[in-house]
Amino acid sequence: MADTPETTDNGLAAGHDGRPRCAWCTGDELYETYHDSEWGFPVTDDRRLFEKICLEGFQSGLSWLTILRKRQNFRAAFDDFDHELVAEYGEADLQRLLGDAGIVRHRGKIEATINNARAMIDLVATEGSLAGFVEQFRPDPATRPHPITWEAVRAMPTTPESTALSKELKRRGWRFVGPTTAYAFMQAMGLVNDHVEGCVVRPLVRSAGTAPRDG
Repeated sequence: MADTPETTDNGLAAGHDGRPRCAWCTGDELYETYHDSEWGFPVTDDRRLFEKICLEGFQSGLSWLTILRKRQNFRAAFDDFDHELVAEYGEADLQRLLGDAGIVRHRGKIEATINNARAMIDLVATEGSLAGFVEQFRPDPATRPHPITWEAVRAMPTTPESTALSKELKRRGWRFVGPTTAYAFMQAMGLVNDHVEGCVVRPLVRSAGTAPRDG
């Protein structure tokens, strides 16, 4: 999930146009745009998926808005998250990234991104694509809360599926992909639809193809 809202028990707040949205996004134009046009919408492009899982790792311990404001800098620094290029990074690239004030200069997270690019090459070789691999962890609709309320979303920072995804990625050598990070990734890329009931974007995500349809 993105950042925790500070308003309303139902998790909704009025956006710039007065319509109800997930409260965590309101009050910042960039955040609201991300919520309205990206968060929860299905993503199947491997480069964008690799970007999302890397940025969720960088977000650990920080606010998502901090990462969002630096996203263009991250893209420039990491060759637009082309995993084949990032996999070739060496010591000079590591030092370049550690000196880049436009990104989060956390050695462990930077090293994990380079490591994960290499691990992704192996994953794609065996699974065909990151998108196809992640699809295996789509939850059964019957196991999802209904309706999706703020209380329900807040109560599940991890799920059995995100724990399984995290475990399998770690088995394959990925780093900074714990169960909470894995679930935030699943929310962001549309494996689940966690826009709360009453959010104006929830039905748009649903009609865009996010499953489970009832959750």
